[in-house]
Amino acid sequence: MTVPLVLLLLGATAAATAPRLLTRAGWPEREPVLALWVWQCVVGAVLLCCFLAMALSACAAWEWLRGGLFAFAPNGVVEAYGLSGHGSWAGYLAVLLACGGAWTGAMLAREIRTARTRQRRRRAELRVRSPRLPGEAAGFGERLVVLEDARPEAWWLAGQRPQLVITTGALRRLKGRQLDAVLAHEQGHARARHDVLLHCAGALAAGFPQIPVFAGFRHQVHHLIELAADDIASRRFGGLTTALALVELNEDRGVFGPGPALSGHLPGRVSRLLDPAPRLTRLGRAQASACALLIPFVPLLVAFGPGIGALT
Repeated sequence: MTVPLVLLLLGATAAATAPRLLTRAGWPEREPVLALWVWQCVVGAVLLCCFLAMALSACAAWEWLRGGLFAFAPNGVVEAYGLSGHGSWAGYLAVLLACGGAWTGAMLAREIRTARTRQRRRRAELRVRSPRLPGEAAGFGERLVVLEDARPEAWWLAGQRPQLVITTGALRRLKGRQLDAVLAHEQGHARARHDVLLHCAGALAAGFPQIPVFAGFRHQVHHLIELAADDIASRRFGGLTTALALVELNEDRGVFGPGPALSGHLPGRVSRLLDPAPRLTRLGRAQASACALLIPFVPLLVAFGPGIGALT
């Protein structure tokens, strides 16, 4: 019964320390895609610790479940885990972890339902503000929607029929390749399915607001996906063009003025595009990606270690 406790301790340590390490590091600003990957690996490792601890605790509490899970295991494997004779507290722990998993699923379902409701409402508003012309085909995939609005705005509306929406104010403001940079930015969000990351981060943070890794994941994912989309646009159309496009779209919102900014990240995004810090080398990115991939393997090694040791 030691293994489930070790897994819970490992998950709690990762949930408490990983957000501090990642938020204090300087490289995520330079490598937002890599930072997103590391965050996903850390969150996945924490969830995996809880799942494996739940499974082993349930096996310790109920012999019929232990017999089914270890039915094909060689002799000595079950004894290596020491799952027998731990009373009802193992069952309470398994039920508690199972309730946490069910709550996570419920929060994710609520997040998806809320997002779909919001998308339907925004699509209804688009149909009112930009109705289809007579004879215009319906039901095709990507569609550029131009809204008559003096405010310069552009956004990607995700869903089964994704739509790129831009206002006439933005078309008047953006000059030359600036418009192409904005479109590349929004298309970068769509291709990378950043909406899925936002839903998962929002569901975990809403379900467990006191757990630092989930709160940090939700906070950081919003910033990192914008940096990643900025990089996509700057690689195609240049950092200066992308920075000027951001300024043109947001200068009337008080973001760059002396007063309180509506979005504290925007000035930093513009500065980052105008004066980019050196990126990691390809070898450095590959090594960091491989190390991040190893993070979820640690709980697997802890969980399967006794069984592997019994076979050797």
